[in-house]
Parts: sequence; C-alpha cells; structure tokens
Amino acid sequence: MSTTYTIDTSTSRATPVSAPMKRLTVPAIRKRKGADSEPLVMLTAYTVRMAQLMDPHCDMLLVGDSLGQVIYGLPSTVPVTLEMMAGHGAAVVRGSYHALVVVDMPFGSYEASPEKAFESASWLLKQTGAAAVKMEGGEAMADTVRFLVERGIPVMGHVGLTPQAVNVLGGYGARGRSEAEAEKIVGDAKAVAQAGAFAVVVEGVVEPIAVAITDAISCPAIGIGASARCDGQVLVAEDMLGLFDRTPRFVKKFDDLAGRISAAVQAYAGDVRSRAFPGADQIYAPKN
Repeated sequence: MSTTYTIDTSTSRATPVSAPMKRLTVPAIRKRKGADSEPLVMLTAYTVRMAQLMDPHCDMLLVGDSLGQVIYGLPSTVPVTLEMMAGHGAAVVRGSYHALVVVDMPFGSYEASPEKAFESASWLLKQTGAAAVKMEGGEAMADTVRFLVERGIPVMGHVGLTPQAVNVLGGYGARGRSEAEAEKIVGDAKAVAQAGAFAVVVEGVVEPIAVAITDAISCPAIGIGASARCDGQVLVAEDMLGLFDRTPRFVKKFDDLAGRISAAVQAYAGDVRSRAFPGADQIYAPKN
C-alpha cells in the first residue's frame, strides 16, 4: 500500500495516511501507446503540496530541472545540482500515491560516461524513492540509456529542444525547421527508444516532426510544444496555472493564479493595515 499526505491542522500540514491505490508503473505507462490509448497526462511538480493537488489527475509527475528557473530564479537549468533534484524529488514522492514520479538528471550528472550516469541515477532513486529518471539527448546518449535500463533503472528520453544544451543551441526556439535537423531529431528519438527508454519527451519541435516520432517509436511520445497527436502531454505546472507573465508560446494558461494570489495578498495587506485582521475568529480568548 502506498502513502500519501493530507492536511492535518492539529499537527503539521502534511501527515501521512494510507491510500488504497497502487502507483502507476513503468510497464503500465509504456503500454499507453497509440491512438486507441487514453493520452498520458504529465505535469511538473517540485513540492509536497503541489504533488498532493496534481496527483489524482496525473499519470506522471516530473520533478523537472526546470525548478532551477521556477523555484530558484536561475537563468537556465544548467546550474541545477543532483542535491537540488534529490530534495525536491523526495518531496514529490512523499506528496503523491498514484502518479509515476520521474526525476530529471541535471546537467553534468550523466554525460561523461554510462558509469557516471548509473552512479548519479542510482543515487537519485535511492534518495527520492522515484521510479525513473529522465535524460536529455538523442543518439549520443543511446548507449547510456541502454546501460541504465539493463541495470534496472527506467529511463525517459528527451529530444528536440533540450534546455540543458541552451548554450550550444543559442536559445529556446523551435527545433527542426531545416530538413537535416528534422531528420536528426527523428533519428534521436528512434535511437533512445530502441535503447530501452519507456517514453520519450518531444519538446519544442515543428509539428510534423512530433507526428513522425510518435508514429516511429514503440514507446509513448510525450509532447511539449509538439502535437496533440503525441501519446501524452507535459507542461510546467506553474506555466499552465498562470503564475508567470512570460511563458513559452506552446503554453495554454488554464488559470490566472498570479492575479488571484496578488488580489488575495492585497486583501490581506489591507486587513492588516486597517487592523481588521486578526479578528475574533483568529485569536485565542482566555478560558474562563
């Protein structure tokens, strides 16, 4: 039986309780392939509370290295460390009981060799309790993907726009506009899928490439800025919730939490300054 966390106002805000539901597994995710399968739902999560809220609705939660920008205000994902990923990964696992939790391998933790990747990935899974890791890169990383999978570490691939390579790519623009680059991206996806990846994220590519990849690989293709034809979709949760003014073109904002939070804080500040808060319901009266 898995464990999740619920609000308990008498103690801490997150207290573990039993949950009568099994987590989705890597084989179960792998089977969700093709137009006849229900598309996979995936969002990023970095904290216990966000994991609690998203878990019932998602098939997978990605502890993305995007936390470098979303949580820490870093200029890119490049400075993110294994220790940062481990802390947030463990929090998301504690806050969920249904979704498969995948943790990003940060830049510099896996590229040097398959052995280095195994050392980093095994440490991450031990520290977090997550089920899988995600690695950016295509054909160049295929041998590493195979090395990890053969040693019991499930791997999600990531091709197309790979944010860790922003210094090489020169920015975050859509990839695959030239025929040569399009062929390379499709080849990259095939290579990591054939190496044993259980799913492949396809990010920031022109739509025909995403469709071609979805049709070409035997595992689910998870789109982000790709195509509705993919086997599933992923977004940064804070982007789709409307917490940031600037978001990528491919993001649909499903709410305006930034506006709602700002309005709530404004109301709070007004009540504090007028001494309307705390009121009778929020203070402790002496016992008779």
